[in-house]
Amino acid sequence: MKAKLRRSGAKIMASFIVLLGSLSYIMILAVINGSVGFIAAMGVTVFGATGVAKALGILGLCAEIPLSWGWIIGLAVGCGVIRGGLRYLEQYSNHYIAFKLLAVLRDKIFGALRVLCPAKLESKQKGSIIAMITSDIETLEVFYAHTISPICIAVLVSLAVFLFVGFVSSWYLALVALLGYVVIGIIVPLISSGKLKASGVNYRREFASFNAYFLDSIKGIKDVVLNNAEKDREGEVNRRSDILLKETKKMKNGITKASAATELMVTLFIVISLIAGILLVHFEMLDLGRMLIGVVTIFGSFGPVLAVSALPGNLTQTFASGDRVLNLLEEKPAVTPIKNGKTFDYENLNVKDLSFAYEKNAPVLQDVCMHADKGEIIGIVGKSGCGKSTFLKLLLRFWEKDKGEINYNGIDVDQIDSDNLLDNVTMVSQTTYLFDESIEENLRIAKPSATQEEIERACKMASVHDFIMTLPDGYKTQVGAMGDNLSAGEKQRIGLARAFLKGSQLILLDEPTSNVDSINEGMILKSLAEQKSKKSIILVSHRESTMAIADRIYRVENGVMSEA
Repeated sequence: MKAKLRRSGAKIMASFIVLLGSLSYIMILAVINGSVGFIAAMGVTVFGATGVAKALGILGLCAEIPLSWGWIIGLAVGCGVIRGGLRYLEQYSNHYIAFKLLAVLRDKIFGALRVLCPAKLESKQKGSIIAMITSDIETLEVFYAHTISPICIAVLVSLAVFLFVGFVSSWYLALVALLGYVVIGIIVPLISSGKLKASGVNYRREFASFNAYFLDSIKGIKDVVLNNAEKDREGEVNRRSDILLKETKKMKNGITKASAATELMVTLFIVISLIAGILLVHFEMLDLGRMLIGVVTIFGSFGPVLAVSALPGNLTQTFASGDRVLNLLEEKPAVTPIKNGKTFDYENLNVKDLSFAYEKNAPVLQDVCMHADKGEIIGIVGKSGCGKSTFLKLLLRFWEKDKGEINYNGIDVDQIDSDNLLDNVTMVSQTTYLFDESIEENLRIAKPSATQEEIERACKMASVHDFIMTLPDGYKTQVGAMGDNLSAGEKQRIGLARAFLKGSQLILLDEPTSNVDSINEGMILKSLAEQKSKKSIILVSHRESTMAIADRIYRVENGVMSEA
């Protein structure tokens, strides 16, 4: 069975139109301005045609319209001025809506990422997410600024022209115009959209893939150089670039063909309209004046449907981007946050018969039992990949347990309010992410209201205060993008300082000393030992030396945890 490329364009459009909400009245205003503005633009040629008919002495129509030359010229000029003003208001309204809604969409994406984090985001490339937040969202600007109102304007203007030509000129000419609008504004775009659908989806997918790979290459440039892998990396970047270029050419080729087909149809219906008008005059079914007005009106009326017919070229990428955004917004989190659940102030933790597997028939943890009381340091040791880090994530409910119990003060973790759980329990992982801000601002993430004294005390406990004071600007020092100005060990100690500053009663430490030397490890372990009277600490490490401060030690082998 052929895999489905993406949602239909109609479903994607409907989903994003719903987001208009309170901005709908601005969109209606834009449609009105655009429709009246285009009718005003047509008025220039219609009044021009009226003047020509009058100059040629063609009575018929002119005898029924008591307009002087001054009025005809004034109305033609006035229509042009009105067109300019209304066009500006239409575009201003459309772009106002577009940029407002792009901000709303970014907020929704960040909200979705917050819910999906961390479980679902572990399998997603960061570069792909960045591409979604930046280029995919920007692409949706085309939809809000250049899609909704042009479609509505095309419908309203085409209907107005149909009625005007029918009543003023001939219903036969009106039907020719209507047939042209249907072919150019509906049939051609539908055919073009179907042919461009695959290329648009492929382009956005390859674009996101290239973005992700290129970002990874930049982030890891030091390791690439140290391992003399520049040529291999460059070759892969070029290969992916060639694939992206190939997809771009396919898409552009399809857009060019669609545009050519549209122009051909416009020319064809202009010729048909002219032939129909001449025949109507020849068989005395229409006088020359009315024919001239009708044909000229039709000639100038294809602009709105041309705008609609050109949409598939832009919407190819827009729909692909929109589909990716909707996929993220509709993705179900691995764990649903608990709102208004039970609350607690940490005293003890009891785990009983806990089992968990990422995939069926591939258990990571089996029937795990352990307990921790306030004032204890619990050590967990085991080989890499044995499930130690997974166990800590389950304690924070980043994943839902398959069976068993995780009880805080006798309350199951699945019943505890998510915010309250994170207030009581914090974790320091093996890698600490630092924002491109000062060290102080990075620390205040844990406690925005912290005093300078509290910050320095936490850093002293993490054995990083002395290092910070050697920096030119101390705590005001900028860490650089992705913390590149600091070593892995320095970042890890700042992460530990964050945990101390937050003041949670249960601290989960995942390899907290893996990136520090033995001297700093000793200082950190001493600080941890000094803190155990005030809180619980669960310390995960593969180093036996780290377990020296533990009151009790659990070993993990093949997903089974047992007390040593």
